[in-house]
Amino acid sequence: MSLSSNLDLTKVYRNCVFQSRSAVTSHAQLSHEFSEHDLEWRRGSVDTALFRAAINRMSFFVLRYGPEVEVRPEPFKDFALVQMPLRGAAEIECDGVRLTVQQGETAIVAPRRNIRLVWQPGCEQLILKVPFDLLKQVSCYTCPRSHCPPNVPDCEVQLESAFILNSGLLGQWQALVQQLLNLLPAPGDVALHPGWLNQFEQTVAMFLLAHQPAALERDLRGSEEEVIEMSSSARLAARKLEAVEEYMRGRLFAPISLADLAKAAGVSARTLNILCHRYRGVAPMVLLRNMRLEAARAKLLTNPAVSVTEVALEYGFGHLGRFSAYYRERFGELPRETCFLRH
Repeated sequence: MSLSSNLDLTKVYRNCVFQSRSAVTSHAQLSHEFSEHDLEWRRGSVDTALFRAAINRMSFFVLRYGPEVEVRPEPFKDFALVQMPLRGAAEIECDGVRLTVQQGETAIVAPRRNIRLVWQPGCEQLILKVPFDLLKQVSCYTCPRSHCPPNVPDCEVQLESAFILNSGLLGQWQALVQQLLNLLPAPGDVALHPGWLNQFEQTVAMFLLAHQPAALERDLRGSEEEVIEMSSSARLAARKLEAVEEYMRGRLFAPISLADLAKAAGVSARTLNILCHRYRGVAPMVLLRNMRLEAARAKLLTNPAVSVTEVALEYGFGHLGRFSAYYRERFGELPRETCFLRH
């Protein structure tokens, strides 16, 4: 099944930036939205359309040219593009890497030196614009070094110039993209907290960094070695779990990702997941949720001035119905029933 038939793009198509049958107008508008570029119109009639919707720091675009075109942009200075053909295909030549992205596939491009794109006639793409500062914010989580040496300049974003996302990851990627699309604002929607939007965008950015071919191969190989090491030393495993639990307790009110927990433990996310299941019986994020539930219960029992809603939001449970379900599963009673116990 194609990407276009699986994704709800209504919120993107709602905002048309421009539509034009003029080659000159189309070129000028697209240069403004992306970067300066040379554009050669080939066979077919110009029928350009651009739609755009911004989330927080990321932006979605749907773009079509109509005819076959060759695009030669300047290297991107402060962003990468994720290209997802909804119809047709495109050839990409980027810093010496050549590939073709077909309908239903996903390509990531971040040229340092040069890039050349050829869009087939009728090609229409969903494009996600990802700023480098967002990628930089999460790049430490996928860095092969366990720590940064002192007195060194900031690392550059380690993103390959061009690659096709592994087909086995497309289901997970599509789920992330749809969630991003769901987060796009619509008339009448309650505004989402910028901190939550930033946290989710970081998750998407980390997915792209972690699943580029070189990083994926390196980290999966490394995690196998970690698992063997942890299995041979229960004491070492206990120290790692103590470190991550201390990290959790100190940040019960803050947004935390699996990558944050893995970094605190000093192991890969895969190894941390294995350790938590083996020694705590649950996944790392469930362990964190249980800690937050315990803290929420303690506050409900000891502070008669607080409401269930206040406590749920304080400990990071934005959905009250889900909070109540988790709470009852853990303690056998609803939060409001706990409140009755304090009277």
